Amino acid sequence: MAHFAKLENNVVVKVIVAEPGFFDTFVDTSPGYWLETSYDGSIRKSYAGIGYSYDQGRDAFIPPKPYPSWVLNEDTCLWDAPVAMPDDDQRYTWNEETQAWDVDAS
Repeated sequence: MAHFAKLENNVVVKVIVAEPGFFDTFVDTSPGYWLETSYDGSIRKSYAGIGYSYDQGRDAFIPPKPYPSWVLNEDTCLWDAPVAMPDDDQRYTWNEETQAWDVDAS
């Protein structure tokens, strides 16, 4: 089985699991087109999720930008915080107002 994403205006609107040969006989008259995706990121950088965008030049699915200050990593096509998250045993939440990682109190 393989995973396929339906795109409208280069935005993922649906993801299905199907045999690759499924598209040999499947008739889809709705707008958009289908592209294969994979859980391990071996196809198009990331597994496509609803709301992800598809960048044709990079041949990559890109998740929605989580915060205005985050920057797209050109290698991974994922969003990076402007400050690296601390690497310890605590859980953190990004604080956009202070541009810093806050210890997650929950």
